Amino acid sequence: MNDFDFLTGDWDVANRRLLDFLDGDSGWEEFPGTSRASRHFGGAANFDEIDFPTKGTAGLTIRLYDPERELWSLYWASKTTGTLFPPVTGRFAGGRGEFSGEDSYEGKPVGVRFVWSGITAGAARWEQAFSVDGGSTWLTNWVMDLTRRA
Repeated sequence: MNDFDFLTGDWDVANRRLLDFLDGDSGWEEFPGTSRASRHFGGAANFDEIDFPTKGTAGLTIRLYDPERELWSLYWASKTTGTLFPPVTGRFAGGRGEFSGEDSYEGKPVGVRFVWSGITAGAARWEQAFSVDGGSTWLTNWVMDLTRRA
């Protein structure tokens, strides 16, 4: 249940995302971010807020661990919309966390997958991918490379 303890602290975040999350040919944009994460409930909960200063927006994630099911539920909220998005659920295995769920993008139903990887004391990677075919194929549309702040 302490899977997200690595995230506690302050981070610089290099973001790279597709201009259109469903179009791999739409081009990529890159922008900075800063994040601060905290540990709660003895490691069974995690909260982080991320600021995108060049975008004028921010977001936050609430992560909760269900010990009965041994699953994490991750909930994203955006300052832009002021709403909580549907959760993705999953777990860590072999140093990699994979979480999936259902949502919509521009009115179209999509499968959503978050992957945490490359986790060290000073770095981590988060990736988001969408699927429009029930998970047969995935299009990675946002990558965050996190570097711990001194």
